[in-house]
Amino acid sequence: MAADLEGKVWDALRAVRYPGMSRDIVSFGFVRALELDGGTVTCTLEMSTHNPDNAEQVRAASEDAIRDVEGVTAVEVRLHVQAPQKRDPAPKVSQSPDLLPNVHSVVAVASGKGGVGKSTVSANLAVSLARQGLRVGLLDADIYGPSMPTMFGIHERPQTDGQVAIPFEKYGVKIMSLGFVLDVDTPVIWRGPMVMKALEQLLGEVAWGELDFLIVDLPPGTGDAQLTLTQRVPLSAAVIVTTPQDVALVDARKGLAMFQKVKVPVAGIVENMSGFTCPCCGETIDIFKRGGGQRTAEVLGTPFLGAIPLDPAIVEGGDAGEPIVVREDAGAHVEAFGSLANAVRTAVAERETPKLTIA
Repeated sequence: MAADLEGKVWDALRAVRYPGMSRDIVSFGFVRALELDGGTVTCTLEMSTHNPDNAEQVRAASEDAIRDVEGVTAVEVRLHVQAPQKRDPAPKVSQSPDLLPNVHSVVAVASGKGGVGKSTVSANLAVSLARQGLRVGLLDADIYGPSMPTMFGIHERPQTDGQVAIPFEKYGVKIMSLGFVLDVDTPVIWRGPMVMKALEQLLGEVAWGELDFLIVDLPPGTGDAQLTLTQRVPLSAAVIVTTPQDVALVDARKGLAMFQKVKVPVAGIVENMSGFTCPCCGETIDIFKRGGGQRTAEVLGTPFLGAIPLDPAIVEGGDAGEPIVVREDAGAHVEAFGSLANAVRTAVAERETPKLTIA
């Protein structure tokens, strides 16, 4: 009976979430010890956080969850909170933390090949994070094919304060792109050093201000732009975008391997264009196959961050300068991008929070 009760208590604690995160406190490792004496349960929570109010919310929610378990007669939840230790990023050549001194977390969105909707994912991820109350910037680092001017409907040149460029701000996101300063029909024919210099200027010579997240939309592939970013900026995480078909998945694996090789934590894989639901009959058609992103994530041992459905409304919104999460308040695509935002926040929080052993 005691074992059954203990199992039920653990299940109850797995339903408790840290505020703002989608992951439960058990998998986070916050439950340090659990003791049962008949129907009396004593639970010890231990966590590192800058926000003691969030820790208290977790304690109260844990106490309520345990109390609701059948067979529990008394509950005591002990809470130990400590300030997070400063964790140095994995060593990378020539990194300059001073390049973005007021940006808390930099997340790269990448793909092994073009045409998988990486920029669409970047734009909607940034807006989704902003709608969760976070301070968000979006850097369009796709030097050869900048898309953000179109996706956000901005066709002006940025202003400067005499020293640095002022990013545009729309839908709660600060945005900068090389596309704001180049003519639409001007091709970018640059060698590696020019690409690296341009990216460094977009990072360090823009008045980003205080940001919780800077989302960086990288060009496809594993070239100079990707290398520059990993060398110059301490990345908090990378998100790999793919479509379900095999040809895209092969390239996605290469992109993931690149980040792993340069010691950048990979938040996981997103499967874009995953299934089309016919508006007339309601049947779902797997135009580009389905489930390949999840299977690849399992094989490579990295999280699967979700599937974004194929929907004409996403394309129409991007062409009209309104990301789908702005244009529509609900729907499978809006829910998918919201879940992606939560997953990215969780991945970054995990990197900053020491994992604790569950007794």
